[in-house]
Amino acid sequence: MGFFGKIKEALKKTRANVAQKLRQLFLKNKIGDAFYEELEEILISSDVSVRTAEDVVEQVKEEAIGGKIKDEQFVTDLLKDILEDTLNEAPVPEIEYPCVMMFVGVNGVGKTTTIGKIANYFVRQKKSVTVAAADTFRAAAIDQLGIWADRAKVRIVKHEEGSDPSAVVFDAVTSAKAKKTDVLLIDTAGRLHVKDNLMNELKKMDRVVTREYPEAHFYKFLVLDATTGQNAYSQARVFQEAVDLDGIVLTKLDGTAKGGFVFSLCGELKVPVVFAGVGEKIDDIEFFDAEQFVEGFF
Repeated sequence: MGFFGKIKEALKKTRANVAQKLRQLFLKNKIGDAFYEELEEILISSDVSVRTAEDVVEQVKEEAIGGKIKDEQFVTDLLKDILEDTLNEAPVPEIEYPCVMMFVGVNGVGKTTTIGKIANYFVRQKKSVTVAAADTFRAAAIDQLGIWADRAKVRIVKHEEGSDPSAVVFDAVTSAKAKKTDVLLIDTAGRLHVKDNLMNELKKMDRVVTREYPEAHFYKFLVLDATTGQNAYSQARVFQEAVDLDGIVLTKLDGTAKGGFVFSLCGELKVPVVFAGVGEKIDDIEFFDAEQFVEGFF
């Protein structure tokens, strides 16, 4: 199954939710302010932020011509175009090599599992990969990343539980440089986005990579659980301020009926979604595509 099939299947809960409400709206066959207000409510109920929903509906108003607003297909296509443009306000970065990717996020979003899947993704792209176990707070995290490294058949750099995460990053960068590794993936401990000391630790790891490996392309990705809905937006805003994010990795996209917050991330924060998790298997992660996401949304 290609990306389109996977993303469409993953979004089936969201699509059913939005499509049903749109059908009910058009059955009422009403035009004017009430129509637009209800359209805005449909978007907000799918976890599109109020600001983004208002912007999208305003654009629909401007572009809808006379009686064509009665045409369900016309309005649906118009919505798709506007939402795709919203996603493209934060274009997905082109991955260049050698590269370092550091993954951050709150507890329980699936960072370690996601890194295992992304390691496998790059192996499938014929790239050499090393993973760094910089979540040293939990022995289970180090062990779990080791299991994923074995499954993806990639190298792992790790220290003992309780070690300095920045020391792990330093050793991983040194190893990746020496072996001319294409991709270095860094796991970090989950942290509450309100804890300044933990955010400072991320900044320290950021500085280590920047200082020790300036020739590498450095990407900082926030891992977000898609089922958290609009709470994902507040998480992204705080992590963006801390480490200047290059992108988002969505997990559990197949578990949410409200995927609309993705439009707000791109449209308001200007942070693109780069990867999307679409299932539990090792190959159930895909490079994000705005057009195909929107096609799966309706």
